[in-house]
Amino acid sequence: MAKKKYHEVKDTAMFVYDGIDHPLPINEDAIDKFKLKKPADLSVDDYFNGICSGNRTILSKAITLIESSLANKQKLAQQVIEKCLPFSGNSIRIAITGVPGVGKSTFIEAIGKFLTGKGNKVAVLAIDPSSSRSKGSILGDKTRMEELATDANAFIRPSPSAGTLGGVARKTWETIILCEASGFNIILIETVGVGQSEIAAHSMVDFFLLLMLAGAGDELQGIKRGIMEMADSIIINKADGTNITKAKVAKQEYENALNLLPKHDSGVAPQVFTCSSIFKTGVYEIWDNIEEYIRITKNNKYFFDKRKYQDKQRFTQTINETILNDFYNNKSVKTELEKLELLICDNKISSFEAAEKLLSKYKSK
Repeated sequence: MAKKKYHEVKDTAMFVYDGIDHPLPINEDAIDKFKLKKPADLSVDDYFNGICSGNRTILSKAITLIESSLANKQKLAQQVIEKCLPFSGNSIRIAITGVPGVGKSTFIEAIGKFLTGKGNKVAVLAIDPSSSRSKGSILGDKTRMEELATDANAFIRPSPSAGTLGGVARKTWETIILCEASGFNIILIETVGVGQSEIAAHSMVDFFLLLMLAGAGDELQGIKRGIMEMADSIIINKADGTNITKAKVAKQEYENALNLLPKHDSGVAPQVFTCSSIFKTGVYEIWDNIEEYIRITKNNKYFFDKRKYQDKQRFTQTINETILNDFYNNKSVKTELEKLELLICDNKISSFEAAEKLLSKYKSK
């Protein structure tokens, strides 16, 4: 638009000449030509074609679709998953866990860069704990993996745990399917921390890697036996500087402890390694051990038997979750639940009797 003339007389210093019309900052022709569809406008085929062609934007939108709790989006999500399912399964799935502060993100960046340097495509699925009060998550893994986040052969997706381990297991598993269909041949899953989330992670991976610290107290008391029994490899992280000697001592202690545990069904004894994620020492040996484990378990069929067992587990878990959701979303159950909770608090009915009444009402619906 031309500028206004503040005075009509050219002889005065207040006279302003007309300016030129400035072009719009956005090219409207380009918008029409390359217009991206909104997630709501994408069809099953749009998602499928985008995922299989390696389109990161479409892959991210598909994962967001999976994470939605809206019924109409869940239906579309399941259709996308079903279409991608035949193109999944061609990856090595690895869970990486350890206590908070053990350096999981730094380790993942170190091994992730090592793997992309060898020509692999790596997807990192990081589960961030959600606040039990605000239900929010920081989702800051991309800021902790600056180099890997900008790697063309890596994809980092932080997801909130939303306080439900079952939900994490299901959504993470479905995300794995999409990432594999998109061409990622190595999937790294970073868990919330040592606890029940590890059991959920163990049910969807081929290799379970446990990170530990040296010099943080009694090493053998620092983690539950159940988690150690699940581990296919134990890594003493932050083995650098003045901590190298402590790391070597911790390595020996864990090796001794592993000898007392039952043998793995895989037929492969867990190994213990020391590693410095900052200086990248030990990363090659750790990956070499993982590759050897995969080779042996594929030869003895354990690899494939384990995946079949995991599929059956997911089938059962899905039934349990569906029944549970159906129960609590039932209108009559919701109404009766509030009444019974008040009676329990007033000591007018026992918890067991109240549960029986509620279940009877649900069965008679």
